[in-house]
Amino acid sequence: MTTVLIADDQPLQRLGFRMLLESQDDLTVLAEASNGSEAVRLAAEHHPDVVLMDVRMPGLDGIEATRRITATGDRTRILILTTFDLDEYAYAGLRAGASGFLVKDAQPEELLSGIRAVATGDAVVAPSLTRRLLDAYVHHLPAGSAEGHDAVDSDPRLASLTDREREILTVIGQGWTNTEIAERLHLAESTVKTHVSRVLAKTGSRDRVQAVILAYDTRLVTPA
Repeated sequence: MTTVLIADDQPLQRLGFRMLLESQDDLTVLAEASNGSEAVRLAAEHHPDVVLMDVRMPGLDGIEATRRITATGDRTRILILTTFDLDEYAYAGLRAGASGFLVKDAQPEELLSGIRAVATGDAVVAPSLTRRLLDAYVHHLPAGSAEGHDAVDSDPRLASLTDREREILTVIGQGWTNTEIAERLHLAESTVKTHVSRVLAKTGSRDRVQAVILAYDTRLVTPA
């Protein structure tokens, strides 16, 4: 059973989500939050598998709520709801630690599959779309981000990676799928999956989306 916390300031929106999710045998709603502060508190109280997080809420918004929830190191994953698939809110949500995003006009089946994917650690958005987002908003990178060639050598998150694992992280950042990595680097797909798992574990990346962001932050990948 996948447990979900719904965070949205619109009561009818929350009701619609709840009705949809509870129509599924493998999904259950633990609680509802009407703002970001409630979302943070309820996530700490219930430890849901997934938080369905709206961005625009009164008080603490969904971006800061995402940042605070993921900063706890809990297993809870965040699925951001945005208006447009390439807007700045989607970018900010992913950088805050969300495992994916969906547009609000997504079909019910897309929402359900997205929640299930996030719960199992898969990316809801394709790495290629994540890269398009980063290319579009890379000028919003924090001022303290590493710059130039020193970034790759100085970032401690990369220190334990082997040369092959660093290569894998680079191509993940370029939006390659496991199949593409296997074909282009002449590796078995099972070997690629092992490398990807090790990269995520060693760098502390929650999922593939966060690995793409890491590749940008450390300048292993630069905007296209």
